[in-house]
Amino acid sequence: MTTSPAQADVPSFPTGGRPRVVIVGSGFGGLFAARALAKAPVDITLIGKTAQHLFQPLLYQVATGILSEGEIAPATREILRRQKNARVVLGEVTTIDVDNRTVTSEILGRATVYEYDELIVAAGAGQSYFGNDQFAEFAPGMKSIDDALELRGRIFGAFELAEIATDPAEIDRLLTFVVVGAGPTGVEMAGQIAELARRTLRRDFRSINPTGARVVLLDAAPAVLPSFGKKLGDRARRQLNEIGVEVQLGAMVTDVDADGLEVKDSDGQVRRIQAATKIWAAGVQASGLGRILGEQTGAEVDRAGRISVQPDLTLPGHPEIHVVGDMMALTKLPGVAQVAIQGGRYAAETIKRRATGKAPQPKPFTYFDKGSMATISRFSAVADIGKFKFSGFIAWVLWLVVHLMYIVGFKSRVTTVLHWMVSFLGRGRSERVATQQQVYGRLALEALGNGWEVSKTGGPKNTSPQGGDPTNRESA
Repeated sequence: MTTSPAQADVPSFPTGGRPRVVIVGSGFGGLFAARALAKAPVDITLIGKTAQHLFQPLLYQVATGILSEGEIAPATREILRRQKNARVVLGEVTTIDVDNRTVTSEILGRATVYEYDELIVAAGAGQSYFGNDQFAEFAPGMKSIDDALELRGRIFGAFELAEIATDPAEIDRLLTFVVVGAGPTGVEMAGQIAELARRTLRRDFRSINPTGARVVLLDAAPAVLPSFGKKLGDRARRQLNEIGVEVQLGAMVTDVDADGLEVKDSDGQVRRIQAATKIWAAGVQASGLGRILGEQTGAEVDRAGRISVQPDLTLPGHPEIHVVGDMMALTKLPGVAQVAIQGGRYAAETIKRRATGKAPQPKPFTYFDKGSMATISRFSAVADIGKFKFSGFIAWVLWLVVHLMYIVGFKSRVTTVLHWMVSFLGRGRSERVATQQQVYGRLALEALGNGWEVSKTGGPKNTSPQGGDPTNRESA
């Protein structure tokens, strides 16, 4: 392992002659692969872009004040602290050299190279704006803790600004919330904003009536929750309508700005919705590492950046490279947590067999579909589990149980249950704190560039930030 900018040699993580396994990504695929290798005679280096394992399905509850970020994002190194053969390091992988079997990660101007014998790539996916990345300035996605905290500030801030506004048109704009994308994330987000306005905040203001807030759910597709089937999709739409969410289908977003967005309906008519808060929950784009691997191995990469894998989740001609989760393309598997978990465990079993001299796995990877669930509002959800389809309270209870099972850590489960009791049985939300840094930090950092980040956080002293330090202050 080497670290730049000077590329000086540093002590390598001791392997003792054992296979070196590098795992890229600390999400479901990467974490479950690492844990499955706990007793294997290998040495693991898990490289995470963040220091946390994110339970992404509950991000919308952080954004709407139900849960704190710590409850859905425990520290990865804390989770693996008792696993002696695993090391956790922070960094964003930017390069993979399949010929020399090295991975390069970067953080704050420091580049570190890791050698591997086996590689598991589980870098996940980010938000896709379908070629309109400029929309992100005014319509944040829902893929990270930063996104959720920014949205929390925007949502609660909109009510605060409406309280002091005097122009009725401005109040209407501030109290209009638009969610783009009618998949599970969009449906859950829209439902919780409606609950927030109609239950939690309804008595908290004097000049405005929060229950009159307008919540709009848009999608270019003709159905809500299309992956759940028509029956559950129609039920979800009815339940959303009952709690005050306007569902507008066949509506394609063509432009987004600070004051609202333009929508093109299926009949070709273009209209405008004035809204201060816009949330993008439509589309995903796999990590760019898929294209890097595709260029070197010849594996096909689709439009969403997913790389085609062999039935055993490896790349053609490279049995040492395993790709799992949202990055892989195999028999049209969905980009859900269970695919990543099962894929990570399968890759780990393959590596374990090699390390112990056993025969290869007798069967290719097969995904066991445990079903799909989405909450609509308090005590209401839809669940598609094999041949069984549930909606209403039963589906909501199933959703609670399943999500609690996959939250990592006893402490997180206990505090999550307490916060759910406060929010679902009562009217409160225990996480309503929002700051200006949360709302504007992302845009400010993008404007300043990465060089400023390096200069303010003690980055390498022999490099200069691109464009200089705009504050004219010395490095921290």
